[in-house]
Amino acid sequence: MKTRWLPLIAALAAGPALAGDPVVKGVTVEKVGMLWNVHVTLEHPDTGWDHFADGWEVLDKHGKKLAYRELMHPHVKEQPFTRSISGVVIPDGTREIFIKPHCSVHGWSKTLMRVELSP
Repeated sequence: MKTRWLPLIAALAAGPALAGDPVVKGVTVEKVGMLWNVHVTLEHPDTGWDHFADGWEVLDKHGKKLAYRELMHPHVKEQPFTRSISGVVIPDGTREIFIKPHCSVHGWSKTLMRVELSP
């Protein structure tokens, strides 16, 4: 009889963990000399320090990490929000990058945003 309540208790305990992965709403890139600036707009139902979008990374088409942007605090009242990385080294000939967001509860998002680079 006790096992009947276990799923209900587990569902109630999950509470804030029901919020989804961070979603990349937009990306702009600009080349400055030999380096790139990457501006990413994220949306995530941050609830506070226990559950928030806490970073994103820039990947090449092979999944190699080119840069990482740590987000130092929740953005509960600022949604969506934009943060940037300056001075990213993107190898010559690279035609696309991918942005992969991270959440403090759910980890890395399975959905990547593909961004074409202008030569």
